[in-house]
Amino acid sequence: MIFSIWRQRLTRFDRKLVAALALLVLSSFLLPLQQAAGSRLVVSSGDNILFVAPLNQDQQFELSGPLGSTKLQISNGAVRVLSSPCPQKICIGMGKVSRNGELLACVPNRLVIRIEGKSTDRESGYDLLSR
Repeated sequence: MIFSIWRQRLTRFDRKLVAALALLVLSSFLLPLQQAAGSRLVVSSGDNILFVAPLNQDQQFELSGPLGSTKLQISNGAVRVLSSPCPQKICIGMGKVSRNGELLACVPNRLVIRIEGKSTDRESGYDLLSR
């Protein structure tokens, strides 16, 4: 009932504006899918770079922060946080990142994990160039 009253008050322009905004919001979810796969992982704390590693080599490593040790895993070209001493574990819940420009952050432990570079894998590049 409330929806029908609200809908009656909308003008034609209001409906078009709501539809355009809804389309804009839905299309914004597709933008990250257009990013190329990254080639390396950069872990920093403040202005200091703590660790750099290629994403094409599977490995696990631990980095120290003010709260303790954060464990990261690189597998299949993606990185994720396996364990962290932070209280809410949001960084673990963020899942895997693999595309250029994506971030993982463990704010309480002051670690920022950033994906950089463009992958040279065949999946993201050209198979053949001709003139």
